[in-house]
Amino acid sequence: MRKYHLLSLISSYCLWILAFAFSLVLLGAISRSTQNIFSEKVNDFQVPRRNTNRIIPSKEKGNPPILAYWIYGTNGDNERIIRLLKAIYHPRNRYLLQLDSGASDQERESLALFVQSENVFQAFDNVDVVGKSYAINEIGSSVVAATLHAAALLLKINSDWDWFITLSAADYPLMTQDDLLHALTFLPRNLNFVRYNASRWKERQTANRIVIDPSLYNKKSSPIMYSVETRHTPEAFTVFGGSPWVILTREFMEYCIQGWDNLPRRLLMYISNVIYPLESYFHTLLCNSNLFKNTTILNDDLSYTLWDSTFEISQLLTISHFDQLMSSTGTSAFARPFEANDPVLDKIDVTILNRTRKGFVTGEWCNSVSDHENEKESKKKLSSSLLDDELSCQSWGSIDIVKPSSIGVNLEVFLTKLAQINTLFGSSICSKDNSNDDLSI
Repeated sequence: MRKYHLLSLISSYCLWILAFAFSLVLLGAISRSTQNIFSEKVNDFQVPRRNTNRIIPSKEKGNPPILAYWIYGTNGDNERIIRLLKAIYHPRNRYLLQLDSGASDQERESLALFVQSENVFQAFDNVDVVGKSYAINEIGSSVVAATLHAAALLLKINSDWDWFITLSAADYPLMTQDDLLHALTFLPRNLNFVRYNASRWKERQTANRIVIDPSLYNKKSSPIMYSVETRHTPEAFTVFGGSPWVILTREFMEYCIQGWDNLPRRLLMYISNVIYPLESYFHTLLCNSNLFKNTTILNDDLSYTLWDSTFEISQLLTISHFDQLMSSTGTSAFARPFEANDPVLDKIDVTILNRTRKGFVTGEWCNSVSDHENEKESKKKLSSSLLDDELSCQSWGSIDIVKPSSIGVNLEVFLTKLAQINTLFGSSICSKDNSNDDLSI
């Protein structure tokens, strides 16, 4: 009896082990299946399958840099993002497009399908769409989290770029990419473009006020919550502020993401309760890091913006501002904000970008006219396409050669002067005069 009872126990135990093992196998299969479905979705949208036959830009000395653009928008911004993308497209660069949770899944999929269906993007394989959606509040810390996420994705996709540029759907270029790439070619790749403005920053701050951005934990963008509690000025670092629009180096963005000395993470925790944190995070980090302060900052954001007298709202740029926009083309690469399909955008397309209504800004990379067409015929074709359909590239040219206009040459002169000023007076940018020590945030 004892022997039979022992065999029964062993048999039951073996059956239990077998059932448990089968459950593990089943769970593993389900897990792998779910993971594969999710991976396919991510591959299709967030990090698409790479084209192994794409043309690789040369990184040899003297060649133009590679720019990494993050373009973000919300509900109804698909067409604006597409128009902006075509206006700033160049095969050397990388582009990451993102719609926040205000946009529908259909809008996100439509944007991704547009990227997948465009022959130029398929050939050069340098445009990606973020598949996940989350809330972004432009005056809260959620926009800083989104910016860092975009930089991390661009580093993961390919880290061959030199500068990181953030644009919204309301932005538009004031020069071609050939002009911008030409001007940046002659600069050291370690220079960050950040405009410091202590006075305007202080005007936009509420002393000692602590805020909470619910968009960090809500699915949809939510209004900022203001706390009755206050806090003192930090002692571990000095706070700086200025324009929220920046052009930052890959090296600095790697530092922001990896944070090997922990300052980026500590500062990120602090600014999560600050209003307009995008106007202080990168500015403060640059000026408090021994690796980047004094020698790697150009006090300019290469952007044209008109602020109202209260420094709270940037004025919408319209056709009435066109002359002002034209006069800033030698010092500003971008302008903001514009209404969708405002007539001034059409005028910028024709006058500055030489862009077709639905097409790309062509350059040396795009042979839009065949060798058999004479100059008169090509000009006639271009004039017609500006009014009608997009001008297609008949063959690919060199992506390592840029042909600047006078705007690009003027920007080159301007940036050269900025770099010289940085060499002589770079340490003054992170001085007490530009800090916010007298303002408790």
